[in-house]
Amino acid sequence: MTVFLDGPRMPPARGGKPDSLVILLHGYGSNGADLISLAPHWAEALPGTAFVSPNAIEPVAMAPGGYQWFPITSLNPLMMEQGVKGAAQSVDRFIDRELEKYGLTPDRLALVGFSQGTMMALHVGLRRERQIAGILGFSGVLVGADTLKNEMRSKPPVLLIHGDRDPTIPIPALFESAEGLAAAEHGAQWHISYGVPHSIGPDGLELGGKFLALHLGARSNLVAR
Repeated sequence: MTVFLDGPRMPPARGGKPDSLVILLHGYGSNGADLISLAPHWAEALPGTAFVSPNAIEPVAMAPGGYQWFPITSLNPLMMEQGVKGAAQSVDRFIDRELEKYGLTPDRLALVGFSQGTMMALHVGLRRERQIAGILGFSGVLVGADTLKNEMRSKPPVLLIHGDRDPTIPIPALFESAEGLAAAEHGAQWHISYGVPHSIGPDGLELGGKFLALHLGARSNLVAR
């Protein structure tokens, strides 16, 4: 079942029609308002970029105002793979609609995910026929690595960032994800944020901004440093 998605937005800092788009996919029990808070940190480096952070497909009963891309009670690989597949069509349709709305081609789009949102960003972004500009994943994991090689339809740049003190999705998930991408004949840059739990540290925020600015074609002091 496809669910119509929407959520908080931030227009380009310079105003006018956007020349690129960043879609932010939040984690389990969170919402679009949480992850759109990243956009102001990156707006200077991406002055022509529009940001949108949709709420996930269903509410979480025990988290008022929170949503989930799929139910999750453990990091069971089979359950997670079923979950991302079930939610993928809604995310794909949202991407198509947003690109059409702004008149942008896929190479002007980047996906940013956090935790469960990273699972969705990797699953959807690597299976789209027309390659997007990049995938930035915080504190997540690659789901369905065993089938990725046969299902992958494009190879956008990937940056994975993970805190070494993450108790929710422990740091080995970063290395498993990188190995899974390599086994599928793709690859990823990755970075460990030392002392950071299940969240985004200042270093991850800065590196993420540089990654987005580089692959969306922006030129700024952020990239030059």
